[in-house]
Amino acid sequence: MDKNNTKRLRIDGKKLKIAIVLPYFNEKLGMEMLKNAKKELLEYGVKDKNIRVVRVAGALEIPFACKKIIQKYKPDAIIALGIIIKGETDHYDVVKNFTYKGIMKVQLGNGIPIAFGVLTCQTLKQAKKRASAKGLNKGAEAAKAALIQTTI
Repeated sequence: MDKNNTKRLRIDGKKLKIAIVLPYFNEKLGMEMLKNAKKELLEYGVKDKNIRVVRVAGALEIPFACKKIIQKYKPDAIIALGIIIKGETDHYDVVKNFTYKGIMKVQLGNGIPIAFGVLTCQTLKQAKKRASAKGLNKGAEAAKAALIQTTI
């Protein structure tokens, strides 16, 4: 996503309430993504007090947390962050698929956008590259996606 194109939308985040869901699993990289997402939100004017961070155990818990956040806090958008790294079993496919489907079901069923910032990676090295500010910076990209969705 090109930041210059996003700025043309003139997103004013001053009144927006944004929730971020982040699993404890893959903590170090997840915290990097959270830092990047929050920085991006603040750059677009979202007030720190209007950013609610909710922690969950793992990626499979993200959809339920999003549903509860919508019911309880009524945010303008949610950013789902996390990292699923392929292992030697089919568990990766189950976690990835049910997380994707669950998030989609919650956002379509409730009319609140959920930006998908859950990385699915083959290796830890790939996850590090995609999660960091030096790499693709998926936390910031997910934040921009959430902000764009609030303008629709």
